[in-house]
Amino acid sequence: MSTNLADKVGGTVYERGDDGFAAAAAGFNLALQPSPDVVVAAGSVADVVEAVRFARAAGLRVSVQSTGHGLEKPIDSGLLLTTARLDHVRVDPETRTVAVGAGVRWTAVVEAAAAYGLAPVTGSSPVVGAVGYLLGGGVGPLARSHGFSSDYAIGFTVVTGTGEVVEADEHRNPDLFWALRGGKFGLGVVTEMRLRLVELTSVYGGSFFVDSPDIERMLRAWVDWTDGADDRVTTSVQAAAYPPLLEVPEPMRGRRLLSVRFAFPGDPVEGERLVAPLRAAAPVYLDMLGELPATQLGRIHNDPTDPIPAYLHGTMVDRVDQGFATVFLSALTGDSPFFAGELRHLGAATARDVPGGSAVGGRESEYAAALVCAQPELFDTVAPAAAAHWDSVAAPWISEVNNANVVTQPITPERVAACWPDDIRERLGQVRRRYDPDGVTLGWWSP
Repeated sequence: MSTNLADKVGGTVYERGDDGFAAAAAGFNLALQPSPDVVVAAGSVADVVEAVRFARAAGLRVSVQSTGHGLEKPIDSGLLLTTARLDHVRVDPETRTVAVGAGVRWTAVVEAAAAYGLAPVTGSSPVVGAVGYLLGGGVGPLARSHGFSSDYAIGFTVVTGTGEVVEADEHRNPDLFWALRGGKFGLGVVTEMRLRLVELTSVYGGSFFVDSPDIERMLRAWVDWTDGADDRVTTSVQAAAYPPLLEVPEPMRGRRLLSVRFAFPGDPVEGERLVAPLRAAAPVYLDMLGELPATQLGRIHNDPTDPIPAYLHGTMVDRVDQGFATVFLSALTGDSPFFAGELRHLGAATARDVPGGSAVGGRESEYAAALVCAQPELFDTVAPAAAAHWDSVAAPWISEVNNANVVTQPITPERVAACWPDDIRERLGQVRRRYDPDGVTLGWWSP
């Protein structure tokens, strides 16, 4: 089927059964084993053009991945376009901007910018693909002080659903530019994005942990503390039961702990003062707070760096109180399939849209919640049932509008539609129809 395509691209084309097919298609979540009709490992923008045109002519949907972190639904047909080879990073220290290829992970951007005392506003994990993450908005360890990562986008190069290469910024195709900052899918294939960088060399941050007997006390203290927290400080908490495995650090092995993550992009003395009430709320089991170079922001969350099987369920949350804390704790105890649960404090800069607006969903929410199951045998029935139960008991606090990066599993038409308020969702539909009239690049997001 793909012989003609293979003759036209400089990258590699795989069909089911070919050597290298499974490796080329693999994503970060080992619970999902993509099996599309065709995989194209693009080596250039021209390859992307040919792949999209081929898919359109053949009536195939195009899914796109660089690292595969964003994959939340099986790919069992269509064309999977992998962009890992589009890995250029070009920093302009004069304009404090960076051009990032579609296959780049945040680590490469961070390291390139650091040479000039600059930094990108990234997510919590430095090994996530930069483009895919930013297209959904993106909230990281500096969310309250700096906002959504997509707020720093200044331009994109895009292969549309008709196979045309266009530029999108505030002057060229501004409707597409608006949509790409938060619209996530169905807007073509981004081959490069340009971002503003910020002056940042270090933060006061990291995490500290409390042991099982003090989890509830610390969580409830954090809930109260976030009400009125300094806008310059971004915090989150994660309650997790760590398995008794050798690869788990010994102090955490076999324990149930709650970590408090803290980031303050300012003077360390002021950071210590700001975190002091939290540190004093319960006995600290492990303390990993201190001054961090901007290149080490990933240590704040310490997200997994190796592929794992996981079922994640995410929701934006309007507010939290002690009633919510009770519900959150109950979702992680008893016979719950979720071994970990996270709450991120948002608001402040995330609530302020960029000039001209953007398509990010969830700006009005003050928090984001995520629940994680890591037992594959529970992914089909038990975990979805527990997620539905969470949605029910946490309904008084859960936001009506979710976010495309937060939504995770299960991916249903209703949950996808709720990633944007009505006006943004309607406008996104108009932009998608203009730049991809046949829905070629809806990929696995399509109903």
